[in-house]
Amino acid sequence: MCDKYTLTVNEASEYTGIGRNTIRNLIYWGKLPAIRIGNKIVIRREILERFLLENENNNLRNRYEVIAPRQG
Repeated sequence: MCDKYTLTVNEASEYTGIGRNTIRNLIYWGKLPAIRIGNKIVIRREILERFLLENENNNLRNRYEVIAPRQG
């Protein structure tokens, strides 16, 4: 799975150890960029890894502590 360019919510959950509902909330809050393809949601692995680095020591269940990853 580590060589995939994008991950589904379930795969991102397995990859990071973060619960599926928490990942869905982060996407809904606009903190974690995702791509919707019909009912399917995918997250770029590179963005997910950057998101995790930028949110070390932050509570991901508190939308006000979460930092959206910088683009670029």
